[in-house]
Amino acid sequence: MTNSKKIKDDQVRWGIIGVGDVCEKKSAPAMQLIANSSIEAVMRRNSEKAADYARRHQIAKWYDDASRLIEDKNINAIYIATPPSSHLKYTTMAAEAGKAVYVEKPMALNYTECQQMIAKCNEQGVPLYVAYYRRALANFLKVKEIIESGMIGEVRAVHIKLLKSAGEVSAQVDNWRVDPSISGGGHFVDLASHQLDFFDFIFGPVQKVHGLVANQAKLYEAEDIVTASFEFANGVIGSGLWCFTVAPNAEEETMQIIGSKGQVQFSCFGSPDIELQIDGQAQKKLQFEYPRHIQRPLIETIVADLLGQGTCASLGISASRTNFILDQILSGN
Repeated sequence: MTNSKKIKDDQVRWGIIGVGDVCEKKSAPAMQLIANSSIEAVMRRNSEKAADYARRHQIAKWYDDASRLIEDKNINAIYIATPPSSHLKYTTMAAEAGKAVYVEKPMALNYTECQQMIAKCNEQGVPLYVAYYRRALANFLKVKEIIESGMIGEVRAVHIKLLKSAGEVSAQVDNWRVDPSISGGGHFVDLASHQLDFFDFIFGPVQKVHGLVANQAKLYEAEDIVTASFEFANGVIGSGLWCFTVAPNAEEETMQIIGSKGQVQFSCFGSPDIELQIDGQAQKKLQFEYPRHIQRPLIETIVADLLGQGTCASLGISASRTNFILDQILSGN
């Protein structure tokens, strides 16, 4: 079954704003490998770095001004790979130019900005996608299949645990990810957004949430420890603990789904393997491999959606719900 086309052309010609680290391997190279997809031009404020990226990735054009890239008539889709503080601005510019928008996560600094982005894209009639790429990865789709098939029975609860050491204090200096004015929060916002979005993908929207937040180590302005409890609209109860200043030997990262007949445990950021425990059976390990360009499966669905050949599961409306939950947790609601 196909959708109507979201763009007039038969080729998705990307323009990328902000060709930093995420564009080296995770995302942009895939755009050159997917059928009916290509990168027309890239942009970075530092012209030398923009030119260098274009040269190394065999891209014909580069800009050091976002407005010039967005106005390029050969481009019909804009990938915004900048920190969250500029997502609203660039999404607005791209939508007003009639270009499809693919934006990095978290979607924006806060839920209010997300709503503004959605409204602008709806007003201009352009699609809005967000880089929650776990919604298209094989191992995460397998987790979803396990839950929906009833293999672990009725889901009772989910739990997230992410414990990381602070590392060298010097490594935190000038790190935009721990500057709330740029990122919307700290490492919690950057990392928990992926975890919470995936649970939204499986269970739907959260209807109740409460958080406790602190900055214990005072290494930077943002929060460094967060706990949260939440309830999905379908009745599943969730909890989470995120701390970024534990001892190295205490580091841990797990996502757990507990059902009436078993449980499944997996990592959001580490091994792609899944541990499945069904009552009365031996524990199973389901093994997977991540693709070389980890965003490729999601970008393939975006290209298919734009060309009327499929659908994409990570849209502005779903991604905005994750920002809403982040806001609620950080506010202590």
